[in-house]
Amino acid sequence: MCTVAKRNNIFILTLTGDDEHRLNPTLISDIRSALADIKSQSLSSPATSTALITTATGKFFSNGFDLRWAQSPSSAVAVAGVGNTFMDRLHHMVESFKPVVADLISLPMPTIAAVTGHAAAAGFVLALSHDYVLMRGDKGVLYMSEVDIGMTFPEYFNVLFKEKVASAVARRDIMLNGRKLKAVEAVGFGIVDDVGKDGEEVMEKSVKLSQVLVKKGWNGEVYGEIRKGLYPTLCHELGLSRRTLVVPRL
Repeated sequence: MCTVAKRNNIFILTLTGDDEHRLNPTLISDIRSALADIKSQSLSSPATSTALITTATGKFFSNGFDLRWAQSPSSAVAVAGVGNTFMDRLHHMVESFKPVVADLISLPMPTIAAVTGHAAAAGFVLALSHDYVLMRGDKGVLYMSEVDIGMTFPEYFNVLFKEKVASAVARRDIMLNGRKLKAVEAVGFGIVDDVGKDGEEVMEKSVKLSQVLVKKGWNGEVYGEIRKGLYPTLCHELGLSRRTLVVPRL
């Protein structure tokens, strides 16, 4: 469901498998395991600066929660302790995905989402949980579909958008109007940092940005704590605590 490769000091986490990369319990668990391994490798070499790029194969970066899994009566037996209703299974996915956002917000390295396809709902949230978002300009949209399909947002979605997207107009258009953002529009809203003409160029630009960030030689734990300080309400919602760290470089 996902793979991790390492190119020098850059980790590349790639969502694989089906084209939509819907966030069901299996994929969520795989992402968390990958992030835990990446974090462990980074912390084992504190003198080495690292970075993460998250990307995906196919048409979608991620099409959000796997509602088909939630609608399937047989899916409950696959996860111990999950009830047998749609709401039970949906709640399980929502709560299981929350730690993924927490993992990214606290990861001890710069993070980049290389959005090479559509990112909808929780898939949009996955991208926005990174420090930088790069997106292809030839195709693909960012889209919060909840208002169109008749679902409210989990509170951590609300807080993430409030602390990451400065413009109230942008938040209104995205969350209340279900506006589908192409890359250039997303740049205007301050969500996307750079645009590639296609998926290949998005990855090239993401690698170059990662290389620049890695060369800074920052301490990963200090970087992660500074990031958490930028989003105090989100950290509170995610249950993340903050530490004061001093790791002199002089």
